[in-house]
Amino acid sequence: MIHVRYEGRSFDVNEARVNVHAELPDEKIKEQVARHLDVARQRFDNYVVDRAPNGDLVIRPEAVYG
Repeated sequence: MIHVRYEGRSFDVNEARVNVHAELPDEKIKEQVARHLDVARQRFDNYVVDRAPNGDLVIRPEAVYG
């Protein structure tokens, strides 16, 4: 499962639906998710891909502290 936090909303997307697996590079994962959400790939430039131990992916905005 891919959990996406995008513009204040959360989406859960099945990996097979967007042709993504955890071994792909972050950039490819963000590209496929952007395509699925029908937004420009650049919208995910400041996002990170976290890989959970169970294989799930979390795409979220970069945390800024301070």
